[in-house]
Amino acid sequence: MKISKTFIKDLLVIEPQLFKDDRGFFYESYNKINLDKFINVVFVQDNESKSIKGVIRGLHFQKPPHAQTKLIRCVSGKILDIAVDLRVNSKTYGKFFSIELSSENNNQLFIPKGFAHGFQVLSETAIVNYKVDEYYNPDSNSGIVWNDKDLSIDWNLDLKPILSSKDLNLESFKNLKSQF
Repeated sequence: MKISKTFIKDLLVIEPQLFKDDRGFFYESYNKINLDKFINVVFVQDNESKSIKGVIRGLHFQKPPHAQTKLIRCVSGKILDIAVDLRVNSKTYGKFFSIELSSENNNQLFIPKGFAHGFQVLSETAIVNYKVDEYYNPDSNSGIVWNDKDLSIDWNLDLKPILSSKDLNLESFKNLKSQF
């Protein structure tokens, strides 16, 4: 397992070691001992979604005290994954990091508390699996609209995005009163 830092503090890219042969491949998608060398987190819930091409989910987060750390991976297909730094005292507050996660590269993105998260499906379908360290709490659920002008995220769209009505009506970054 190779763990790389990004330009945003505490945001990590995890590249598993693949063992391939004529039968296919094997890799450890999660190893607490190896990950604990870099971060200390106890995951309590796994979530999974399946989406079609063009779907954008996000940008979501849970407010404190139910904020979530996430470990994201794409187990089938390909996504553009986005994390936005919402930590007010961070040098990268309001900056985003994007990475392509796929069932071909098997990379994962570790997103600590204090970030909004979203993704766009680039393949015909994609299955995204992620671990969280806090249970879902509907009263803490929040988000930022996907196409926020101040964030200027390049979603690299090649077709009209498909969003839920909830995601279309999230607030702007400018109006966000971050609690992180």
